[in-house]
Amino acid sequence: MTAFMAEQNTGTRRADRWGVLLLAHGAPDKLEDVPEFLLNVRGGRPLPEAAVAEVVERYRRIDGGSPLLEHTNRQAEALATVLGHTVYVGMRNWKPFIRDSVHRLGEDGLQRVVAVCLAPQNSRTSVGLYRKHLEEAAGAVVPRVRVEFVESWHDNADLIEAFKQRAIAALTSAQAAAGGPVPVIFTAHSVPEKTIAAGDPYEAQVKETAALVAGALSLADWTVAFQSQGMTAEPWIGPTVESTIDKLAAQGHKHALIAPVGFVCDHVEILYDIDVVFREYGRARGMTVWRSESLNDHPLLIRALASVVRAAIRKSEVRNQKSEVRSQESE
Repeated sequence: MTAFMAEQNTGTRRADRWGVLLLAHGAPDKLEDVPEFLLNVRGGRPLPEAAVAEVVERYRRIDGGSPLLEHTNRQAEALATVLGHTVYVGMRNWKPFIRDSVHRLGEDGLQRVVAVCLAPQNSRTSVGLYRKHLEEAAGAVVPRVRVEFVESWHDNADLIEAFKQRAIAALTSAQAAAGGPVPVIFTAHSVPEKTIAAGDPYEAQVKETAALVAGALSLADWTVAFQSQGMTAEPWIGPTVESTIDKLAAQGHKHALIAPVGFVCDHVEILYDIDVVFREYGRARGMTVWRSESLNDHPLLIRALASVVRAAIRKSEVRNQKSEVRSQESE
């Protein structure tokens, strides 16, 4: 289990120091691990063999595995350097699992940790499940650990600036090729419609992130679409990227830029869903589909994560101080 360490204040007891736990979905880095990974995603419920074969083919077309863990480890290492706190990585559906990372921070003697999901927008289908797994693991392994859980950071100024910088580079190339303005499609992972109907903030937060980036870019022609709908019969939120490409093609556009704002690094939803499926879909309709580069370990992403962690620590310490004052006043 990897923990990314930085210089610590040796005058501070280990248990009094803060650790950081970065949480992500997890993904296999080898083709042979895809079936087991899919079982984890579905809570042990198997997919039909044809569906498993389809997912294996997706990973085969992105060189046999996902670079998600590699990018997350780089993010954690950079964040540890900036913050001076030990940073752990925990995945919900693949190694290193959240429970293993919690066990490691317990072994290291840490009793205070800030947990940040590497999904800026909050949904109970992602962030909510990470939190559930973390609470279960902490309760079983280190019940005395104090967790400051970051609910969302979709409007963080450094995050918006990072997305803006990535989009500018891609938009410049796309506009040069098109010889004029190019519409931008901001994308994020879709979720079931029933999730939003139940009051989930995810869709609104995705749209807010997109609007902030569009505003920073002074875009006139942009929209939001949702990608990577699940293999289920229930309806998922849209519009889909495919229907958005259809609409733009019908309007006479020959170029479009996809700017993913629901993801912070390369993985199958970027490298396959966008770079393979949507580009081929656009090409079949006479359109060139461009994509802005993923944030990966962009310095502004690391700065955004650092500011989120620092704010969470301040919030926790202020709350503690108020609690201590109330306790003293009641004596």
